[in-house]
Formats: sequence, structure tokens, C-alpha cells
Amino acid sequence: MNIVVINGTEKKGVTYNIKELFLENFKNEANIREFYLPKDYPNFCAGCTLCFKKSELLCKDVRYVQEIEKAIIESDLVIFTSPVYVYHCTGAIKTLLDHLGYRWMIHRPAKEMFGKRALIITQCVGGGAKTAAKDIKDSLSWWGISRINVFTAKLMNELLWDKLSDDKKKHITKKIKKVSNKLSRVDYSKPARTKFMIKIKFNICRKIQKSIQAKNPDSVDYKYWEENGWLKTNRPWKF
Repeated sequence: MNIVVINGTEKKGVTYNIKELFLENFKNEANIREFYLPKDYPNFCAGCTLCFKKSELLCKDVRYVQEIEKAIIESDLVIFTSPVYVYHCTGAIKTLLDHLGYRWMIHRPAKEMFGKRALIITQCVGGGAKTAAKDIKDSLSWWGISRINVFTAKLMNELLWDKLSDDKKKHITKKIKKVSNKLSRVDYSKPARTKFMIKIKFNICRKIQKSIQAKNPDSVDYKYWEENGWLKTNRPWKF
């Protein structure tokens, strides 16, 4: 199986250690590819809208976008990790998600996303872990991913992994190992079942695309939906 990990920081701190604990069950049997932001994705979205209006290949940062997107599409499990920064995910993660806006369901979702599984790992000192996870989950859901697991941890009074109390480390380790054991038992040779809510989102977007036909039949998004047969009976999920 293939796993891609998008790390929201280059720092090898608490989030990194939690992620490493999760991956222990997979290291001997999976191909794992990791990206560390912002090193592997250094530029902000300029809001030029070329990806929406013409082609994602015209983006000024296309070489970064396409490399990471290709790795995500080819993966069986997508992992996003992010410590909490002011109640949200890191700016580096947000930058990547902005660049991939054209993959939202209302535009040109990749059919491979609909059978994919994902995990979001966040941690904070006090609050904000769920909010940071939602920042990421919103995009994953609108890409078409149904099976999104979320792991959050509260550190309470310490920022450094090595200075966490033994009890806190044991608690976090037990919690992430439970998630790891669960996901390591999944049969990744079979696509995940697409949830009803994702299908509803898709059908709403389908109706919007069909309404565009009379106004702008040359729309890049409309042509994409038409080529995939989604305006008729085809659907991007298997079940």
C-alpha cells in the first residue's frame, strides 16, 4: 500500500512523534512518502484563478502542486499532521489547501478521492485541536474523501515531547496506537465506501454544473464533468 504524509511543519516535535507512533504498524509493509511544509511547498497562492478558469497546469507553483497532488492521488491513505497555531492549522497547510482549491467538488474533483481514506493528526496545549482538524477536514471532504479519521491530543502545560510527563506520553501513545491498529486492519485493496453526505454534495454540485451549460458551455469545470460522464449516469465512486 501507499501512504502519503503531509506534515504541516518541519519541526520534529510532538506532532511528529505522534505521527511516528502511528506509522510503526505500517513501516514494514507500506511505501511511505512524506512532505514537510513549508520546505516542500514554499509559496502562497496568488489568487490568479488560472486553475479555475483555464488549467491548473498554468499555476506559477505548478511543479510543487502537481508533485504533491500526484502523491495524494496515488496513495491509499492520506495523512495530514498539524500542530495548532492560534486555534487553526498551520499557515503552510492552509497554503497547500488553497492551491488545491480547483479539486473541490464544485470544480474538478479527482475521481480517485472518492475511494480514499485519510487521517488528520493535530495537537495543542489547550484548545483548538478540533478547529485545526476541521480546517483540513473541510478540504478533504469537498475533495470527495468520505473516510476521514481525526486524532487530537491536549498537552495542557508543555510544548516539548521530551518534557511531557510519562503519564501524558503513555496516554497519547495508547490513544494513537488504537487508531493505528484500527487503520492497519483495513483492506486497502478495496476502495472505501462513499458516504451518503458526500453523494449529496456531489449531486448538488452536479446540478450546479448542469445549470452552467446554458450560460457558459465552454467552462473548464463543465467540460471536465461532461468528459467524465458525471452530468449523466456515471459517478466517481464504486459503491
